[in-house]
Amino acid sequence: MNRDMSYEAVMGRKNEIMKKAIGIDYEVFESGSVAFDYEKMMKETGYSLDEMQQIQGSTGVGNTPLLEMKNLTKLARKLAPKGKGARIFLKDEASNPSGSFKARRASNAVYHAKRLGYKGVIAATSGNYGAAVASQAAMQGLKCIIVQECYDSKGMGQPEIIEKARKCEAYGAEVIQLTVGPELFYTFLNLLEETGYFNASLYTPFGIAGVETLGYEIAMQFREREGRDPDVVVCTNAGGGNLTGTARGLIKAGANGVQVVGASVDLSGLHMASDSQFNKKSFTTGHTGFGIPFATWPDRSDVPRSAARPLRYIDRYVTVAQGEVFYMTESLAQLEGLERGPAGNTSLAAAFSLAQELDEDKIIVAQETEYTGAGKHIQPQLSFARDNGIEIFFGNPKEEVPGKNIIFPKEPRFIKAVDIDVNKLKKSYIKNCIEKSNKKEITREDLEFLVKDTKSNIEFVKSILLENEINILG
Repeated sequence: MNRDMSYEAVMGRKNEIMKKAIGIDYEVFESGSVAFDYEKMMKETGYSLDEMQQIQGSTGVGNTPLLEMKNLTKLARKLAPKGKGARIFLKDEASNPSGSFKARRASNAVYHAKRLGYKGVIAATSGNYGAAVASQAAMQGLKCIIVQECYDSKGMGQPEIIEKARKCEAYGAEVIQLTVGPELFYTFLNLLEETGYFNASLYTPFGIAGVETLGYEIAMQFREREGRDPDVVVCTNAGGGNLTGTARGLIKAGANGVQVVGASVDLSGLHMASDSQFNKKSFTTGHTGFGIPFATWPDRSDVPRSAARPLRYIDRYVTVAQGEVFYMTESLAQLEGLERGPAGNTSLAAAFSLAQELDEDKIIVAQETEYTGAGKHIQPQLSFARDNGIEIFFGNPKEEVPGKNIIFPKEPRFIKAVDIDVNKLKKSYIKNCIEKSNKKEITREDLEFLVKDTKSNIEFVKSILLENEINILG
């Protein structure tokens, strides 16, 4: 019997396809209303933190260096008020086999796929995760397919994405490159159904739990080195998995007093699915085009329930401009002798600014770096921007207009992180939960779930429900 391969039919089978491709029945976590059992879902990995560390260690993942940025700290203290300027540290995740923290996510997912007997793995990503999955699949002897949104309708691809495709192919993966638009998820589902491969999604419990080792390592390394936990950990935020996993790892280490800050590149005004705007941005990850929508509705991901839920853990959320991150990338290379990819320096740019708010005896950590080279380097990215009509100059980055210009700070003092109203994001998330579930009444269980999923309190959630004329049963 021939299957109906129309867009509507394939999308209608997505839950069935996902269940076969992940080995998780997401229905068992559902309450039938707004709430679902998040922690029960996270336990579906079947691995303890210690076991995850062993799995990752077997392929050279994790246990990455913790480096003090002494020269950047000195510069921050010159700019800060007297007595201010926290010590800045960097967790050098570029030391992982594929060159980014995403090796942690991929290691657990690919290991599990092999354990379950899958012959191959598939991931839909234009980012470092594709290289991480391809690398781990090569180590585990599995086939690998990476599906990328790479080009606009004119066939023009961003140098950073093309570089990532090269890296995936170097590891032996088959890379399927698509134009921007809805065909990505449709093609992804088709491939999962056709091949029977494992869905190594970024957003499964395996992917998020893999990052827990990063947060745990940070706490353990600081206790060994400094005799205490850091005060602030800044996480580059896109789909939310980096922040979620790091925060959960800190909690598992008992580092409950650490402030967790999300940082994204400000690309407000650019639509990520727009063909005309696709090549107007110089960052393909770690930006507000993912960070905001995934925070306010995490379940837009390629699994029924995303394990990446940043509002559960975030204490503060800031943005930095493209020019600020490029400038910090050059500063890292010239002041600290570390050449790392621009997107991974989003958290460092934010940390440099936030350090100036903190006392000198405080510690702030930028929790990831990524590899650089070829299309991921500053020079090809800026050349590509110019070719797409983007003006580049020195000035005040706060005047930067994404899609029109990139403004490098004319002095380091112009690097200033800008706060996003986290409560506003929480409000949007709660409204989305109500609208997506099509409910006019929610249960006490739903209420408690929304409190946990927004790291808020009953009064806050009740006030938003009241605004939307939602009754609470019981």
